[in-house]
Amino acid sequence: MKKTLRLIAICGLATAFATTVAWAGNQKLSSDLQSATASGSVDVIVQYRVKPTQAHHQRVAMLGGTLRRQMKLIKGARYSIPRSALKALANEPDVLYVSPNRTIKATFDQITDGTVHSDYVNAAGQTGAGIGVAIIDSGVADLPDFYTGGTSRIVYSQSFVGGTGVDEYGHGTHVAGILAGNGNGTVYIGTVPQANIINLRVLDASGSGTDDDVIQAIQTAISLKAQYNIKVINLSLGRGVYESYTLDPLCQAVEAAWQAGITVVVAAGNEGRDNDAGTSGYGTITAPGNDPYVLTVGAINSMQTTGRPDDIMTTYSSKGPSLFDDVVKPDILAPGNQIVSTLPPGMTLWNEFPGNQVTGNYFKLSGTSMATPVVAGAAVAAIEANPGITNDQVKASLMMSASKTFPTSSTVVDPDTGVSYTSYYDIFTVGAGELDLQADLAQTSLPPAGSAQSPVAVYDAVTGDVTITGVSGANVVWGSNVVWGSNVVWGSNVVWGSNVVWGSNVVWGSNVVWGSNVVWGSSAAQALNVVWGSNVVWGSSTIFAQATVAEAENSKVIIKGDH
Repeated sequence: MKKTLRLIAICGLATAFATTVAWAGNQKLSSDLQSATASGSVDVIVQYRVKPTQAHHQRVAMLGGTLRRQMKLIKGARYSIPRSALKALANEPDVLYVSPNRTIKATFDQITDGTVHSDYVNAAGQTGAGIGVAIIDSGVADLPDFYTGGTSRIVYSQSFVGGTGVDEYGHGTHVAGILAGNGNGTVYIGTVPQANIINLRVLDASGSGTDDDVIQAIQTAISLKAQYNIKVINLSLGRGVYESYTLDPLCQAVEAAWQAGITVVVAAGNEGRDNDAGTSGYGTITAPGNDPYVLTVGAINSMQTTGRPDDIMTTYSSKGPSLFDDVVKPDILAPGNQIVSTLPPGMTLWNEFPGNQVTGNYFKLSGTSMATPVVAGAAVAAIEANPGITNDQVKASLMMSASKTFPTSSTVVDPDTGVSYTSYYDIFTVGAGELDLQADLAQTSLPPAGSAQSPVAVYDAVTGDVTITGVSGANVVWGSNVVWGSNVVWGSNVVWGSNVVWGSNVVWGSNVVWGSNVVWGSSAAQALNVVWGSNVVWGSSTIFAQATVAEAENSKVIIKGDH
């Protein structure tokens, strides 16, 4: 039996409910603190309605808590506090929300140039030279692949988990190679091989970190934006969704980066095989990829060829809509299966999975973690080609130009377990389509200025239809001044074109994206009811699906419908 690599993308077990389910108890305490036992202490992140002052810290101290870190980016602070004092803390009038300092992990053949056309944009002069990308991950090793003319392009390094920014796990170095590796004389060349790397280490030697680590790294990236010309943040990591993105401190941090003008590219997660809730993997987008601002990336399998027509969905790529908010995700797909990139001997992943070693400093991994830096590199190329472009326009442009030619469905049979997984090429699986850099740079005009927040899916229990609408909020207007206006996204030829069909008779671009007659597999009705019903639960027994490196390598693949 061929040895495969299975990496848990998200750590922690989510206890999240659908938007129709209310938590019992104090609404300012997260669901995973509601059930906390009364003994011992817990590390929490408190978001305030106002910028916290010494007086706020003193009140927490009076409850037996200790200030661990101020978190100015989200008007918050991290404290260690007795569990018995949580209710009193939540009852403080200036407290907006209290959540644990949750654990976060990496969401785990260089990209074939013919698939995403990075060769085309490199030849056209878009190599990322002079543009900074903050890679918030397990660190980046100092390899020849990250040098230009004898000078390292790792221009800044900082660790938030102790030690230095040098990678011990291997994941961050692999991500960096996909994004900005020069190949060092091999064919394994990154999307923008001259971009500068701002190395912000938040994952330790086992691939683990916390919300606090990531939030501090995001704040650092914002503070270094002007100094290192940081235009993009790559987050190939995530965790479960426990509350609305409007309350999640991790989501609030990525929104702050977005508002600072940085394009934030995030992995969708690797939970597409999770059927514990009967959703066939729908509703499994992980945080902070559930945030409507960021560009959320799913993984497609390039089938180890340089052409796009044979590409199929990976079965592990997480699907939308997002829990609690029903945000339409992922936004876009990129190759993420069996990707060869930089990862030298001696690191944790190299030692644990020798079967994935390729040669020298190169290693093979799969996951939405690998697809994310492909899109982050594409964002850099788009910015280099259009220096005045906004991050919202970057997101919209990549989605508009994405390839939208797919089969109706495809089925992969896992060679190890014999279990078959069927993917339907709908809006919650493939987003706006597969990244096409050549098509993006060939566009003669940019999308209109305005918000590019991902829209929301609204389920009508009476008709059984699911329609798309804009994100509600004071700064978001559904109309002509929003990128997702009726003449842009919902047109027949743009982001979700009429040639891409969801099921047999529901066409993207129309008002209804999930009609009552849609053909969506034999268990469509059951899955629909679970995704939007009152019984949606990711209980404490949830086991997150795991990505396999060998997917489709020795698998039986069945494709239905014409490309």
